[in-house]
Amino acid sequence: MRKRFPSLSPSSYGTGWPASKRITIGASAVAVLLAIAVVVALLTGGGNGHRAPEAAAPAPTGSSSPPEAAPKPSSGSGAVPRPPQIAEPVAYATAAAKMLWSYDTRTTSRDQQLAGMRAWMTTETTYADWASVSGQVPDPVLWSRMADQDQHSTASVTEGHYPSAFKQALADDPSAITKAYIYVVTVNGKQQIAWKKGGGGAEERAVTLAVQCRPNHDCTLAAIAPSVTQ
Repeated sequence: MRKRFPSLSPSSYGTGWPASKRITIGASAVAVLLAIAVVVALLTGGGNGHRAPEAAAPAPTGSSSPPEAAPKPSSGSGAVPRPPQIAEPVAYATAAAKMLWSYDTRTTSRDQQLAGMRAWMTTETTYADWASVSGQVPDPVLWSRMADQDQHSTASVTEGHYPSAFKQALADDPSAITKAYIYVVTVNGKQQIAWKKGGGGAEERAVTLAVQCRPNHDCTLAAIAPSVTQ
């Protein structure tokens, strides 16, 4: 019987994460994501909640592990792609979403997955909400179960856009973005999951990301919003 799992994808990743365990961005981190009240509200719970994709592995018992520190770079990144050199927010967000929805437990350890994801993050600690990203990765026991089943996922992106609340906030105060240069982007796409003995499935996916794109610099990932906002 197929189980549900979360955004990075324990559908991406695969398994058994109930909606109640989705990561929420801490109030202090959200406060600095945007200097625009409407956008802060958007990231802290407004909008439509997204449904977690499904997975093959059984759901783990007990609570998941708390967010952890970034792994050492020496652990490598396995199959996780390197961040692209893109200076346009929507283009970077669509690439990041595709990365978040893809994984391969056959070739990538959990530490490598975390290390690969960490490379996409902004290095400005004031704005980086690593917990919202790393907290979506299954705990070591669950990742091991997924690996036992050779679980892996590929993803395609349909489109990416600025949510209407973000566009309105920028229109109301264009200069507000110039402190952190953090943009809110919603991405829609599809995830294809497969495992041993021909098992698999596909599901529509959506995520709202905060990406930092300072002038004359490549974009980076700042956070994953706790709900999808169109």
